Amino acid sequence: MTTRRVPIKAEATSEDQPVTTLELFFDLVFVFALTQITALMAHDLTWPGLIRGLLLVGLLWWSWIGFSWLCNLVKADEGSVRGVMLAAMAAMFVIALSIPEAFHDLEGGLPGPVVIAIAYFAFRAMHLLLFWLIADGDRVLRRTLLRFAPSMLAGTALLLVASQFHGTTQTLLWALALAADYGGTYLIDARGWRLRSAAHFAERHGLIVIIALGESIVAIGVGVTDLPISWPILIASVLGLAVAAALWWIYFDATVLYGEQALAAEPLETRPKLARDAYTFLHFPMVAGIVLLALGLKKVLEYVGDTEHHHLEDPLKGIGLYALFFGVVLYLLGHVGFKWRTSRRLGVSRLITAALAVVAVPALGKAPALAQLAVLTALLTGLVAFEAVRFSRERDELRHGSHSPAE
Repeated sequence: MTTRRVPIKAEATSEDQPVTTLELFFDLVFVFALTQITALMAHDLTWPGLIRGLLLVGLLWWSWIGFSWLCNLVKADEGSVRGVMLAAMAAMFVIALSIPEAFHDLEGGLPGPVVIAIAYFAFRAMHLLLFWLIADGDRVLRRTLLRFAPSMLAGTALLLVASQFHGTTQTLLWALALAADYGGTYLIDARGWRLRSAAHFAERHGLIVIIALGESIVAIGVGVTDLPISWPILIASVLGLAVAAALWWIYFDATVLYGEQALAAEPLETRPKLARDAYTFLHFPMVAGIVLLALGLKKVLEYVGDTEHHHLEDPLKGIGLYALFFGVVLYLLGHVGFKWRTSRRLGVSRLITAALAVVAVPALGKAPALAQLAVLTALLTGLVAFEAVRFSRERDELRHGSHSPAE
């Protein structure tokens, strides 16, 4: 059904709405932005640098989330929505370009932190205005948007204030900005939002996970761009790809289908709350974990390939080692929370694997970087093999018939 509102033209989505090519095009900016963040953290491999990188991931995630909700109600590639999507894409591209100067402005040119704050405000303002226009006639949704606006304005204002400071103060103001945005959204009664298509919403989040996994693969290649190919590089690259493949399997073999089923079965009145908790909030640790993993993989490839600065027996230490293992831990914990929120079942096997990954960090402190990566690969491969056997019948029924999720 096509609806025409002044001054905007939009076409409502259907219950079985597929993801549009414009939404996929929109996501390409986030591929670039995640690559920028990984490079920034690798350049400033300190705990403050790591925290700032994660804050940037949080900023990008919250930007992407807004349009995932909006485009669940109206088609992204129809009417006036298409133009706003492209304009928002431009604003996000400006943010991505400015990421290297997000916390440390370079000499000459425009002030990077200010550029990010203004571009982020423009991005969020376009989202809020478009949402307000398509909500014409829905008083409950408009009332929810009015309650949502203060936290959005507070977050963007704090980013602008943060751009005038440096060091710890700037980082704390960034954290407060995201806390205001995330916290304000969580405190709003989620029943005021609208979610028309469970299939579209689940697919959009699956695609962003794929994008993040793609960044982990890119990190493998970037880590050895200027290095001559060698056996250690080949082995480490294959192991890194195996880790990324295991994370893909963990999400896409069954989890994505269980999540979509749970969302579709949820009553319309409470569906937005489930979507907010399980997707908007609990997918964030998955994406952040993959970004940390990408950083760890990048450092491993540098260690095994750069023979001028490292020996093959050198262990990956400090932040690089923590990023490699705790990125996977964060990813698995996100899955555990997602499963509990959608089915009220505890993902024991994934929880145990996360615990083993935590224990492995101090145990492998003196092992060569390649061995550390091999152990992580073995842990995830073991998890995949166990679940493939333990839940084989349930998976078969999931793909060919309905049942209650057992994994």
